[in-house]
Amino acid sequence: MALDQSKYTWAQQFLLNLLSLLTMVPLAPYLNRFLPPLVAGGFHWDLLLAVLIAFLFTRLLLWIFKPLIIPAFVLMVGILVLNQFTNNYSFVNVANDYQGMVQGNWGTSDKKQYDILSYYPRRVLNYRDKTVLGIREKLNFKDSVVRNFSVQHSLENFDEYFPKYGNMVRYLSLFKYINGHFKYVKDTYRDDYFATPMETIRNGLGGDCDDHSILMASCLQSIGARCRIVLIQGHAYPELYCGNKDDFEILKQAIVSLFPKPPIRELSYHEMKGEYWINLDYTAHHPGGRYLNDKVYAFIPLVEEDN
Repeated sequence: MALDQSKYTWAQQFLLNLLSLLTMVPLAPYLNRFLPPLVAGGFHWDLLLAVLIAFLFTRLLLWIFKPLIIPAFVLMVGILVLNQFTNNYSFVNVANDYQGMVQGNWGTSDKKQYDILSYYPRRVLNYRDKTVLGIREKLNFKDSVVRNFSVQHSLENFDEYFPKYGNMVRYLSLFKYINGHFKYVKDTYRDDYFATPMETIRNGLGGDCDDHSILMASCLQSIGARCRIVLIQGHAYPELYCGNKDDFEILKQAIVSLFPKPPIRELSYHEMKGEYWINLDYTAHHPGGRYLNDKVYAFIPLVEEDN
């Protein structure tokens, strides 16, 4: 039963309610990391649910004994300050999560790419095309160098979000490292050179678009993702398999939350027969960047797929 709190002045009650609000604001996204993604009607509800839980918790403290909100506030702030120095969930993450909720629900649009691939999918398995043959020969997601490189950099970023998004954060962490460090180096004038992922790792992550595609797809595949390489007019880029529409919505929320600057206005993807694939080109700082053109010639899966 709540204690008699009539002894508190108006000013004291105002300050305690203010502390309750200041506790609830960071507590909600902190709790949200441990809630499963909730998507319904194309809307992401998990952070809103976390806000409701945090609100009820702080109101319960005020109802039981108002001064309890003071140590709760100090504890919440103390955890975030400590995390600021240990690269864990901190004030920056709180701001990014709220921004991600707004951006994901209202600020980021989906742009489905309509192209030859969408209407006339073609698996290139006959190796007649020189580019396809060259890329297929250099793909390697089973080599220990590729695997160890991928595991190391899949753990560098976003680990505090693993309870919420699971393996997605490993893929996004690896994407961030590769795209943040890859540098474009042109091939020889006369011919294309296709580097294995091991070569690109050893040379310091330099190469052209096909080298980047081979590296990104091989590395992600080595830690359990499903990838393919798409050939378009004058370019090649990797894509990550998202799953169905609901899976895509969850990945979308993860992307806009974990890549907050600059805010993502649009995510480009391919969808065919209910399967969603998102662009991982080096031309954007986040997954789902714009496609350079819609002249798709073929896609190259890393493993053979059933017809």
